Amino acid sequence: MGEPWSEGDPVALKRAGEAARLVRLARGPQTLGNEGVLDLTELIGMAPGTVVNWLGTEYRALRPSLSDLLASLHRGAQIITAKDAAHLLLMAGVSPGATVAEAGAGSGALTIVLAHAVGPTGRVVSYDRRDDFLDAARANVRRAGLERRVEFRRRDVVSEGIDANDLASIILDLPEPWVVLPSALQALTPGGYAATYTPTYNQLERTVRSFRELGFDEVRAVELLERGLHVGEGGTRPAFEMLGHTGFLAAGRRVA
Repeated sequence: MGEPWSEGDPVALKRAGEAARLVRLARGPQTLGNEGVLDLTELIGMAPGTVVNWLGTEYRALRPSLSDLLASLHRGAQIITAKDAAHLLLMAGVSPGATVAEAGAGSGALTIVLAHAVGPTGRVVSYDRRDDFLDAARANVRRAGLERRVEFRRRDVVSEGIDANDLASIILDLPEPWVVLPSALQALTPGGYAATYTPTYNQLERTVRSFRELGFDEVRAVELLERGLHVGEGGTRPAFEMLGHTGFLAAGRRVA
C-alpha cells in the first residue's frame, strides 16, 4: 500500500483518460486555479490510491510520477525535454544518494529530474545567475515536494566557477559550457562525470574539444530523436510527426 499520506506531500489526482492534477496535501480548503475549492484534510494518514470526490467526480490520490511532476511544471525558460533529461542522467552517472550540480536552473525541469534521481539521501546544487530563473525553479521544485533535496545558489559559474566540491556529477545547460569545464573538473570526485547540453554544432565542437584538452576520459556526444508509433492490430505505423533536434548531449569522466 505504501507510506500513508502526510501533510505537505505532493498528490497526483488521477482519473482514467485524463492527465493527473498535482496538488500539495494541506489541511483545510485550497483553491485550484479557477476550477474550484478542494479540501484534502481527510486524506492525511490514508494510503495512496484512496478515492477523492471533487466537483462530482471521483479521482484516485496517487504518488506523483516523474512524468506527473514535469507535466505540471510552470514554464518560463525553455526546458530540457524528457528524452534528453533521461539520457543525461545516464551520461552523467547520476545515482541515488549522490551529490550533483547543475547550471543553469532555468524553470527547474532538470532540477526536478535530478532531485528525483538522487533520492531522499542525495543532494542537488543548482546554479543560476538570474534571480527570476532561481525563483521560478525554486517554486516548481517546491510544488514537486523535492525542496529538501535541492540547494539553489545565485552564481555566474562562467565567470566565478563552481564552488561546490566532491561532486559525483555536473550537468551544464549553458551557452558556453567549455568555459566552465575546467572548474567542473576540479569540483568532481575521481570517477565523476560532467555532461553538457548545447543546441548547435559549433557549441558542441568547442565543448568536446575542451573535454579532450582537459583530459576527460570516455568523451562522447549524442543526439536523440523520438518518434511515436500508432499501434493497432495489423495496422501499426510510425507517427507522421516526430520530436527531432532539441539539443546535443556530451559527457566526459574525470579519471586522474
